[in-house]
Amino acid sequence: MQLYGKSAIVTGGGRGIGRSIALAFARAGADVCVIARTQSQIDEVAEEIRKLGRTGAAIVCDVTDFASVESAVNDAANALGRIDILVNNAGGGEERTKVGDDDPAAWRHAIEVNLLGTYYFSRETLPHLRKGGGGTIINVGSGMGHQARVGNSSYNAAKAGVWMLTRCMAMELSEQDVTVNELIPGPVATELTSGLFEEDKPHPSIPGEWVKAPDDVVSLALYLAGQGPKGPTGQSFSLARRPL
Repeated sequence: MQLYGKSAIVTGGGRGIGRSIALAFARAGADVCVIARTQSQIDEVAEEIRKLGRTGAAIVCDVTDFASVESAVNDAANALGRIDILVNNAGGGEERTKVGDDDPAAWRHAIEVNLLGTYYFSRETLPHLRKGGGGTIINVGSGMGHQARVGNSSYNAAKAGVWMLTRCMAMELSEQDVTVNELIPGPVATELTSGLFEEDKPHPSIPGEWVKAPDDVVSLALYLAGQGPKGPTGQSFSLARRPL
C-alpha cells in the first residue's frame, strides 16, 4: 500500500505498535509526526523517518490534556503541511483489580488516556482532514472493549468507549469523506505488556491465541490508511484469533 503525498499523525508513536506503524507509513511514502510523552523516544523515531527520505516530526504531548492536544495538532499541521491520517494509538492504564479493590484515580486515568485522548485528537484533527478533502482515522482498540473480563473494568470500559466513539464518528463523518475504523491488534508483546506474555509464543491464558510483535500490526494499519474516502468505515478490524 502506497501513501505518497499523505501526512499522518501517530500518537503513542515513540515505541511499540505506534513506532512500528509510524515507520511503516514512512516506508510507504507518508510524512509522519510522532506524538508521545517522552521526547527522546519520539526524536529517535522521527530521525528514522527522515533517514527514509520523508518528513519526520516529533511533538511531546499529554493526550489527557485538551490544551496540550490542541497545541500538538496545530504544531503537527505546521510541520507536515497537511494531515490526512490520524492513528489514535496512545493508551494503557490496565490496573488489573476488581471494582472495590481498585484505585479511583487509576480508573479515571484509564478513561482519560484511552478514551478522552482518542476523542481530543480526533476532534482537533478533523478540521485539517476536512481541509484536505477528507481523510482517515484509525483508533487502536482492544478485544477487551468488546468482551467483559474480571479485574480490568477501567480498561474494558475505556476501550468499549473507543469502539462506540469509532462508530459514532463514522456515522457523523461519512458524508465528509472521513473514514473512522477500529484496529484491534490482539495480544502484542511490548514494553507495556512485559511480564504478561512473550512474543511469538502461545498466549498463556487464551487457547488458540498467539502473541504478536508490534510489526505484525503494520499490514492492517497500512490497509486501513490506504483505503481512501470510499473505503470501509465504522468497522472493527481484528487481528485476534478469536471472535470479538
